[in-house]
Amino acid sequence: MCRKALTVILVIINLSIVSAQDTLSITLENVKYPYPVKFMPIHIENQDIRMAYMDVTPANPNGKTVMLFHGKNFGGYYWTNVIKWLSAKGYRVVVPDQVGFGKSSKPFIHYSFHQLARFNKQLLDTLGIKQIVLLGHSMGGMLATRFTLMYPQHVQKLLLEDPIGLEDYRTFVPYNSAADDYKKELQTSYQSIKKYYETSYFVKWKPEYDYLVKIAASVNKSADFPRYAMVAALTFEMIYEQPVCYEFGLIKVPTVLFIGKEDKTIVGKALLSDEEKTKHGQYRLLGPQTAKKIPNCKLIEFDNCGHIPHIEVPDKFLKALGESID
Repeated sequence: MCRKALTVILVIINLSIVSAQDTLSITLENVKYPYPVKFMPIHIENQDIRMAYMDVTPANPNGKTVMLFHGKNFGGYYWTNVIKWLSAKGYRVVVPDQVGFGKSSKPFIHYSFHQLARFNKQLLDTLGIKQIVLLGHSMGGMLATRFTLMYPQHVQKLLLEDPIGLEDYRTFVPYNSAADDYKKELQTSYQSIKKYYETSYFVKWKPEYDYLVKIAASVNKSADFPRYAMVAALTFEMIYEQPVCYEFGLIKVPTVLFIGKEDKTIVGKALLSDEEKTKHGQYRLLGPQTAKKIPNCKLIEFDNCGHIPHIEVPDKFLKALGESID
C-alpha cells in the first residue's frame, strides 16, 4: 500500500470513525469500525458481558486465519490497513476487542492475561477455527505471548509488534495500587493523552494520528467514565503484576519480532525520573535481547519508527509482514 493511499484511508477514518458528537460512550457505540462488529456473550464472575469482534472473510480465501490483538490504548479500529491488506491476500481476519477495551464490556472483574487468553480461545471455538497466525501489538503482544504459551497447538506462528512486557516493570517502576491508578486515570485529558502519544508512540506527529487521541480522550465526558477509568486502572495493574518476559524461552512456535527502533514505551513512565527513563524502554536494545530469548525467533527492525510500525511505517511493515506470515 503506497503512502498516499494510506493517508487517504487515515483521513477517511479521522473524519468518519468518530461521530459529530464530542462525547463517546465507554463502549464506543458511536465509533465506526471498518467492518461489521459482532458480539460473543460471556458469563464471568456472576456477570453477563460480551466481547466485540470483527470477522472478515476474504473474497478469495487461502484457508488461513490471522487473529489480531490490539494494544491497551486502542481497539480493533486501528488495524484497518492491516485487515485490508491481509484480506486482499486471502486471509480470514479475526479482530477482537478484548474484554475491558473498545466496544467490549467494561466489567469489574479480576483481569488477567490467562483469562483474556481463555476468552479468545472461546471465540475461536465459537467460530470453528482450529489454527491461527497470531499478531499482537503492544499489550496485545503480552496477551499473544500468554495465549501461545497456553495454546501452542493452535498457533502456527506468533508475530509480535513492539510488544510491551519485554522487561519486568516491577523491578524499576514504583508500585501503584489500582486505587492510585484510578485517581490518575480520572485526570486524563485530550492534552495529556496527546502528549503521551507524541513522546512515546511516534517519532514525528502527523495530523492523521489525531483520531487515535480523539477516541482515547472523548470517553472522558461520558457519565460512565469512572467505570472506564477503573477498568483502565485494573488492566494497568494486570500488565504490571503479570510479566511474561521470564517465559519467552518456553515459546514453541516460530516467532517474528517487529521492532520500531525509536520506541521508548514504558508502562508507568510518568512515575520515573528522567534518569530512569533513559535506562528502560529502549526497544533498539530490548528487541535484540528478546529475540535471543525466544527459540526460532526472527527479528525485524524499522529505522525512524516508534511504537506502532503498522501506522507509522505502513509500507515497510506490510512488506515485512508479507515476508514473515507464512
